[in-house]
Amino acid sequence: MGRGRAKAKQTKVARDLKYRTHETDFASLAQELHGSDSAPAENTDRVDDPDEYDKWADYSGPSSRD
Repeated sequence: MGRGRAKAKQTKVARDLKYRTHETDFASLAQELHGSDSAPAENTDRVDDPDEYDKWADYSGPSSRD
């Protein structure tokens, strides 16, 4: 038991999404999906200290994952 409140909340959210009037900025969406030529791409995969985890490599045991 106790599912009534959760189901009611889901129904409320679903109705809100279905009937709410909202304006979508398709230009911004397209720019986000396709990338922008004017803005340089950010490299979020950059690690400041590439040897950050190497100091702990000696403490790991041999892995036997086959």
